[in-house]
Amino acid sequence: MLTFHEVVKEDFDAVNQLILKELHSNVPLIEDIGQHIVNAGGKRLRPVVALLAARSCGYSGTKHVNLAAVIEFIHTATLLHDDVVDTSNLRRGLHTANAKWGNPPSVLVGDFLYSRAFQMMVAMGEVRIMDILADTTNTISEGEVQQLINIRDATISEADYMAVIDKKTARLFAGAALAGASLADAPPATCDAMRRYGHHLGMAFQLVDDALDYRGNSAQMGKNIGDDLAEGKVTLPLIYAMRTGSEAQRKIIRTAIQESQDASLDAVIEILRATRADHYTMNQARTHSSLARQSIADLASSQHQRALLDLASFAIERDF
Repeated sequence: MLTFHEVVKEDFDAVNQLILKELHSNVPLIEDIGQHIVNAGGKRLRPVVALLAARSCGYSGTKHVNLAAVIEFIHTATLLHDDVVDTSNLRRGLHTANAKWGNPPSVLVGDFLYSRAFQMMVAMGEVRIMDILADTTNTISEGEVQQLINIRDATISEADYMAVIDKKTARLFAGAALAGASLADAPPATCDAMRRYGHHLGMAFQLVDDALDYRGNSAQMGKNIGDDLAEGKVTLPLIYAMRTGSEAQRKIIRTAIQESQDASLDAVIEILRATRADHYTMNQARTHSSLARQSIADLASSQHQRALLDLASFAIERDF
């Protein structure tokens, strides 16, 4: 197991137990789908961020376990909805819930997980946490809708792309870190530092994911190479290649985006290599990783603070 998991192993185990408990429903299909995606082998990084943020700010209670489980439920709900919207059939090497049970059950179980997360927040009795995560969830939804609007739009700018991944991915990391610090009654400056840490960490993770979509290994990634292109998603590697490539190269990429031509994948990957688009994307990820580390550099040194620093490094060290 990774170092940052080991640092909060007892807390992390408690989160996993709570997740299984809160997945209980008198409707068997809810439990089947919920357990399918929750047990699919993810690293649960967002809950880990919440645990580490709370502990690094001196929290000694138990509500951070509830917070982490809530964050995992919110994340899992977004995955269920994402896979339906994207018509994905693989996630983490397994069939997606919508591929196995169909779209309607996946959407409805996603709704169940959202509502269960808010039930758990109410039970925590922490208005600050409800405020943070309500805003976070709303922003994620905005990001999802904006990404849907941007599908097959080859004119999307780098700024447009960054705005979407900020809302869709980075915001939950930021919310997890901020909520953890807030739960510990950390001063405003520390809470803001944690929020910035989570934001930059989330941006780094998404940028690396987008680079790996064109240069990774399907078996290890647990998804198909080129899925983003097939779904018409215009990510930074494509944006950069269109900005720096020749007109002929731009035309190939634009056509592949607009018409979802699977046969164009090899040609697009070759253009990305020629323009070093993956290197540019990875450099942007490294910048965000560095900013994440800088955000909490002044936090009191502890095993939990060091684990947060390690997590920021891990974000850019993944390479399938």
